[in-house]
Amino acid sequence: MASTTTTTPAKTDKPRMSQMALQEQRWGRLFVAAPFVGFCLFSAFPIVFAFVASLSNWTGTNSVFANFCGLNNYIELFTDARFWKTVGTTIIYMTGIPIGMILGLLIATAMNRRIPGVKILRTMYYVPVISSLVAVAILWAWVFNYDFGLLNLIIKALTGAKGPNWLGDEAWIKVAMIIFMVWKGLGTSVILYLSGLQNIPRDYYEAATIDGATGWQAFKNITIPLVSPVTFYLLITGIIGGFQVFVEVSVMTTNGGINYSAATVVYYLWDKAFKHQQMGYGAAMAFILAIIIFIVTAINFKGQDKWVKTID
Repeated sequence: MASTTTTTPAKTDKPRMSQMALQEQRWGRLFVAAPFVGFCLFSAFPIVFAFVASLSNWTGTNSVFANFCGLNNYIELFTDARFWKTVGTTIIYMTGIPIGMILGLLIATAMNRRIPGVKILRTMYYVPVISSLVAVAILWAWVFNYDFGLLNLIIKALTGAKGPNWLGDEAWIKVAMIIFMVWKGLGTSVILYLSGLQNIPRDYYEAATIDGATGWQAFKNITIPLVSPVTFYLLITGIIGGFQVFVEVSVMTTNGGINYSAATVVYYLWDKAFKHQQMGYGAAMAFILAIIIFIVTAINFKGQDKWVKTID
């Protein structure tokens, strides 16, 4: 019987890096270190600390670890009627997202034409976006004023009747906030939709006209599907921003409005954490809010393949 012998491959030495390659690697690590350290200091550490704080009765002045309470803040949060009320109000405000997108698409379609002064109109629509949010919120608070507001003066001049108490009624204050938020974000929708419309080849519309399609049919079957990536972007950013509404409520209302009717989740978080020094409770609320935003965003990304179209 012939014997078999096994041979192991000879080990090959790892090629040594040249001095220039080593120097380049050191510089690369040095450049990477700066943003990494910044991320650890200003993102990772605050997130970890906030989570630890959410498990304690931290007030901002006492010790986090000496006041550990486990999941009590989260349990209390799920039974907090005011928290769920602010969640409902926040969701109501986000009904302005589709309103703003529809108006933005219609205005962008109208502006996607060669008409005199179109550049000035585009600038005018975008001015609210770059304006100070606090400044325009104060301005709109005066517009919605019950006795002297411009809106009620217009309503009285047209109908003879006095307008509603926009900021003093539990129902109308939500309408007023939605109107303001739609107005504030309309410029972004218009500019992005206009960019999307200008990327659609004219050949599509010419082919549709030859086939006898009406203007509405071309708009429904060409324009809307091909600007769906813009719609998806506006939807995602609108939802994320909608869950973080704070300045509008803080400036335009007093203590969150009548019976807390205008308060959002972030306003309630600020109220608990900074006005009542319940930092741990506010941190728990922030993590619940982050989870809600993550779930809603993930659902939208999961379903985007069914309705978001791209130009081939």
